[in-house]
Amino acid sequence: MPDPTEFDLERFLPYLLNQAAEATSKSFQATYKAAYGMTRTQWRVLANLGKFGAMTARDICAITHVEKTKVSRAVSTLEENGLLSRATSPLDRRAEILSLTDRGREVFADLGQKAIDYDRALRARIGPKIAAQLDERLRRIIARAGADGDGD
Repeated sequence: MPDPTEFDLERFLPYLLNQAAEATSKSFQATYKAAYGMTRTQWRVLANLGKFGAMTARDICAITHVEKTKVSRAVSTLEENGLLSRATSPLDRRAEILSLTDRGREVFADLGQKAIDYDRALRARIGPKIAAQLDERLRRIIARAGADGDGD
């Protein structure tokens, strides 16, 4: 039995949550990398624009918790590949509004379906009851962290 007074990284809940997130994220990464040669950050930018519509890179950074330089590189590559476009913000001439192109929306729809299939398979592997409990508990953790003002 582990000594409860000694720190054990492998029993530290934030570590376990991070490991689970990394394992599942890397597993799904194989799908978008094989289909479109995308990086994880490119997928996150595309997915957020597909889900929430036009927004700034700053908005994407806030939602995804990805650093600005990585988002900026991802945006440039997605633009080069014809998946997103930029327009100067009418409210702040220094900001750019990012949005998916028609091709970007097609890719989002395709990868969105692949994400649904991946999620369905993952939930089936852990079982519907545990998946529902995990969903509920993770949402509680997220809500609580937001309510606590958990930031850097």
